[in-house]
Amino acid sequence: MFEKLTIIAPGLLGASIAMAAKERKIANDVSVWARREETRRQLDSKDWCDAAPDTIEAACKDSECIILCAPVERIIDLAKQIAPELNSNPIVTDVGSVKSKIVRESSYALKDTARFVGSHPMAGSEKTGMENADAGLFDGRTCFVTPFENTDEIAADKIATFWQALGSIVLRETPEKHDEIVSKVSHLPHILASALASYLLADQSNAKDTCGNGLKDTTRVAAGDPALWKEIIVQNREEILRSLSDFQDRLQLYYSAIANEDYLEIMKRLNEGKAFRDALD
Repeated sequence: MFEKLTIIAPGLLGASIAMAAKERKIANDVSVWARREETRRQLDSKDWCDAAPDTIEAACKDSECIILCAPVERIIDLAKQIAPELNSNPIVTDVGSVKSKIVRESSYALKDTARFVGSHPMAGSEKTGMENADAGLFDGRTCFVTPFENTDEIAADKIATFWQALGSIVLRETPEKHDEIVSKVSHLPHILASALASYLLADQSNAKDTCGNGLKDTTRVAAGDPALWKEIIVQNREEILRSLSDFQDRLQLYYSAIANEDYLEIMKRLNEGKAFRDALD
């Protein structure tokens, strides 16, 4: 599919993309750039990395596709950084979990030298880093591709095909619709898990000795990197506030049903919850 693929920032997602691309022969040449010299030395020994140049400019030179795999707060700056150096009109995409600001500002930064298409593979983990990378990370996972009115359609189609080749199920949405969706199915659950864990830290500090697997399952995502999640919340603030407000209303229904001993209502809510969860498997 690509003669040369460039990965910028080989964390969990970036390294997993590189591994999968080499394993599935989606790219002949995979070039990976890491900011830290120590990481670049580690990349030299990886069979899924053909080159780990010292400079981001060298990594991007002659590339057909460049994937920005940095945290959300760095993606726009990286797009601006590489823009003057590009010589091959590549497709540039990203893996950020917030899209509206990233898509519009990155598209503008790259408008003269590349074709930007927003992406968001729903394949993260509370574990981070290249050491946790997995070539099968994207198998059967949803990946959003988020073109907007100025996006090159050929580039968008090629990025959709790329994610499908990695094993993903591709959904196309506008950047704004994407942010609305993930505020409910990704960002809100993380905040709720974190809030529950924080509450128990203050009220049940010995929970480790008293809880079962249910609490561990419910709060698993709270183990995610707080700095990364703070930036996600900053960039998707408005949609997250709307989702929190809607959820507060739903939680109040539970409170009222329990307070009023309305056990039929409680059963209704519990059955709704079970039906939704069962449908996820």
